Amino acid sequence: MRSNNPVLNRLDETGRLEARVLGARDVEPMSVDDVVVRTVGLLLVTGAAAGVSWAVVPEAAWVPAALAGSALASIVLVLVISLRGITNPVPIVGYAVLQGLLLGVASRAFELVYPGIVVQAVAGTFGVFLGMAALYRARIIRATPRLARLVIGTLLGIAVLSVVNLVSYLISGRPGLAVYSVGAEVGWLPYAFSVVAIIVGALSFILDFDLVERSVRDGRPRRYAWLSAFGLLTGLVFLYWQLLRLLSYLRR
Repeated sequence: MRSNNPVLNRLDETGRLEARVLGARDVEPMSVDDVVVRTVGLLLVTGAAAGVSWAVVPEAAWVPAALAGSALASIVLVLVISLRGITNPVPIVGYAVLQGLLLGVASRAFELVYPGIVVQAVAGTFGVFLGMAALYRARIIRATPRLARLVIGTLLGIAVLSVVNLVSYLISGRPGLAVYSVGAEVGWLPYAFSVVAIIVGALSFILDFDLVERSVRDGRPRRYAWLSAFGLLTGLVFLYWQLLRLLSYLRR
């Protein structure tokens, strides 16, 4: 079973090989607690960086740059960390700091126009995450090959369309599939795109939970917990962005 998350795909491929080569006797295996602690730590770093940028950085003129920078930085860092299988916490924490700075700038701008929207988006993000964790633990939703194909294919399509849409917006100023301005009018297409992205983002956690669980069972090295936490963080950030955007649409 491959995850839709490229970070956790890398974990699945390289971690299994390393565990077999080194053996459980030579390396301390990762645990679920290791992943939880590192994920919480990265979220705290992201939140702290967001708080700093919220309080310090001016909001209006920086919103387009924050949104574009977040998307481009995410793509570059996720590709570098995942494709190279980086388990060093320094670049992973650096990613959390960068995302926090960008999230804080954009979130403040949305909050000024739509009071209370940030709290709603944060609550929605963790609510979806915990809900999917409960569904996975109860085995109500299982990580089947069919689900994996559906989620992977849809998410790849969303990623490609999002990049194309962002580049088109930066060149022409037309929003297309996503509306980046906090006050522009919204047609039906951005609504549909956001809803699909949220559903796929939620289902992706099922595949990621399954991959982390199997990584623990296979005895992969403890340092891979950092890569697991990074993968979960990218999923949470993605879901937050989608919920924040959809909530802003609903309140226009």
